Amino acid sequence: MTDAKKCLAMLCGGGPAPGINSVISSATIHAINHGWRVLGLRDGFEHLIQGRIDEARELQIADVSRIHSQGGSILYTSRANPTKRDESAPDPDWRLKNCVQALHRLGVDALLTIGGDDTAFSASRIAAAGGGRLKVVHVPKTIDNDLPLPSGLPTFGYETARHYGTEIVANLMTDALTTRRWFFVVAMGRSAGHLALGVGKAAGATLTIIAEEFPRDERIRLEHVVDILETSMLKRATLGRPFGVAVIAEGIGERLAEDDDLRSMSNVERDEHGHIRLGELHLHRILAELCKRRFRERGQKVTIVAKNIGYELRCAPPIPFDLEYTRDLGHFAIEYLRELTASGRAEVGAMITLDQSATRALPFGSFNDPQTGRPRVRLVEIDGARYQSARRYMLRLESQDLQDPQRLGALAQAAGQTPAAFRERFGYLVAGSDQARRSTGLADG
Repeated sequence: MTDAKKCLAMLCGGGPAPGINSVISSATIHAINHGWRVLGLRDGFEHLIQGRIDEARELQIADVSRIHSQGGSILYTSRANPTKRDESAPDPDWRLKNCVQALHRLGVDALLTIGGDDTAFSASRIAAAGGGRLKVVHVPKTIDNDLPLPSGLPTFGYETARHYGTEIVANLMTDALTTRRWFFVVAMGRSAGHLALGVGKAAGATLTIIAEEFPRDERIRLEHVVDILETSMLKRATLGRPFGVAVIAEGIGERLAEDDDLRSMSNVERDEHGHIRLGELHLHRILAELCKRRFRERGQKVTIVAKNIGYELRCAPPIPFDLEYTRDLGHFAIEYLRELTASGRAEVGAMITLDQSATRALPFGSFNDPQTGRPRVRLVEIDGARYQSARRYMLRLESQDLQDPQRLGALAQAAGQTPAAFRERFGYLVAGSDQARRSTGLADG
């Protein structure tokens, strides 16, 4: 069966994630097999924003038949933002209108976007601006795993990123043991700590720190994060193991308070969506230096190696889970567009997902946060069993450390303080965690 004279365009926005090429491949093959013409749009929305169509290339089955197992994206990607308003221009929404007009000039009937929350929002705005002439489907991808998919399903790319991230951190654990040093590893995850927690838990890292464990309505103090790290290091030292690996979610950097330490950094860059370029923040180095400073001030020597993982994971070849998952997503994205273009319904687009063994199309707007109008962020539930299980295997300061005179004395000695001073200085770290543990029945007996 063919759907004559329909034209599909595809683009990829945001950061890379393992499995993008698999979506491109399966969607292209399925669309062409039903008589559609398929265009690949290079560099996301970048050229469409300028009204350019010269970077569109027609895709044939031969172009994509064997790309599914490759990392990266044959269409490249960018963070160009078509929804960014230009208040100084005669038409503040010229970027959005240029995109729609360029797609019409290409004869596009349907648009498939691959990306995270920013690209999902852009896709919904393109669909609305198309006035019903353009049908849009969004395929959710992000190694951050922070889109609100049904049934706890991960976003594609996450499982592959966690797989390779776990291998890296496990190797660093062995290096830490061998060389008697610490590694501070910052893992990607701008809005949610799923990747950091998943990697740290699977690798058996000494501890993992994510933004969700701090009050959501408050900025995170850099000193608070350093206190968590320092007390874990001191605790390990009292156990005769002055080494370890700490995994930190990069999203902590997004929520840092503008304290003296943060202001002392070089100018922080932001991307087109207004987000801090966390790769340029070098949170891992900042935390390592601040912890080393504290040990130096006590006349103690400690070696901390700062690492950032994320770029090593984003273009990895997808593991079988993501390969199968993305081939399904590409197939069902085309099925949704075929049905929508044939039905004549007023609906202009949706995000395609899988729910158990069925496919689901979540209409644009149905997964938005009513306060922001943007896609909801799926956070790690720190009161949930999965986080609490991970927390039980971390080596962090606990209430028992402050209640047991022997433990407290050893920690205070390592910190060069009296037991009373240590308890006064760091006691606040255990108050919130104790309450959370009691609520889930996981408090120590």
